[in-house]
Amino acid sequence: MTITLAVSLLVLALIDSTSFGTLLIPIWLLLAPGAVRAGRVLLFLGTVAGFYFVVGILLSAGVGRFLSDPEILNGPVVVRVQLVVGLGLFAWSFFLGKKKRTADGTREQGRLLRWRDRAMNDGGGGSVGSLIALALGAAALELASMLPYLAAIGLVAAEGLDPPTRTLVLAAYCLVMITPALLLLIGRLAARRAVEPLLTRIASWMEKRGGETTAWVVGILGFFIARDALVRIPEFTRFLDSL
Repeated sequence: MTITLAVSLLVLALIDSTSFGTLLIPIWLLLAPGAVRAGRVLLFLGTVAGFYFVVGILLSAGVGRFLSDPEILNGPVVVRVQLVVGLGLFAWSFFLGKKKRTADGTREQGRLLRWRDRAMNDGGGGSVGSLIALALGAAALELASMLPYLAAIGLVAAEGLDPPTRTLVLAAYCLVMITPALLLLIGRLAARRAVEPLLTRIASWMEKRGGETTAWVVGILGFFIARDALVRIPEFTRFLDSL
């Protein structure tokens, strides 16, 4: 593996480490009142990382076989599917980050806070299962929008690494993804009063700006995906030549 690839993967992993599932929810769990249940937070992070690791292994193997035949990439069906995906992402970006307002918004937040308190304490029945379900649900919902991770899988597959190396690289990537949350957990355990205000500010900022930032990233990516597909469609290039 080249240094360029390693640096690229590190940057992508750090971007992924700021997502809803890898940072915002862990911070939300760390802000639960009372003593920090490190085991519960580690369970959540381990489930998220494990989910992405398995998905990465499966996708990288499939992408590698797909890229081994360049003619497939330029086939009419693939190009048109790429165009639809690009246009879909671009259109989707206009709906991301818009917050729905409901009459009982305050009451819903109260239920969420009570669920968190039960999940982070021994008294909450089924709390471990709920945490695992939350982790899997958050990871699954975010998978399509975690574009850096999908890009990283493409880079790993294109590099042609052997299966053991590919497995180690993806494992390291997933570990980097949860490292900021792990550091915040350590800080919360070691210096609660000093770290808690920082956690509150980060959570507040991500709640306000996270969706908007994701919308821009998705929109830009969708534009370039659609543009790349258009220039490889013969009918479109002939139309441009006729102008």
